[in-house]
Amino acid sequence: MSDAKVTPLRKAQPCPECGRPSTRDNYPFCSDRCRSVDLNRWLVGGYAIPVTEVEENQDEDQDDRG
Repeated sequence: MSDAKVTPLRKAQPCPECGRPSTRDNYPFCSDRCRSVDLNRWLVGGYAIPVTEVEENQDEDQDDRG
């Protein structure tokens, strides 16, 4: 095998956790640590889409129309 430099598949982007340049092995993160921190946030529900509460009266009004 030759020791030629391998061209990265993707351009290095800032790590979403710490801002350092991403690596090929851990893309889009810079390290296994940052990747694990992000995974932990997903697993404990740290990333969630906010939901607005719907009033119960609106559901009852729709049932009375029919």
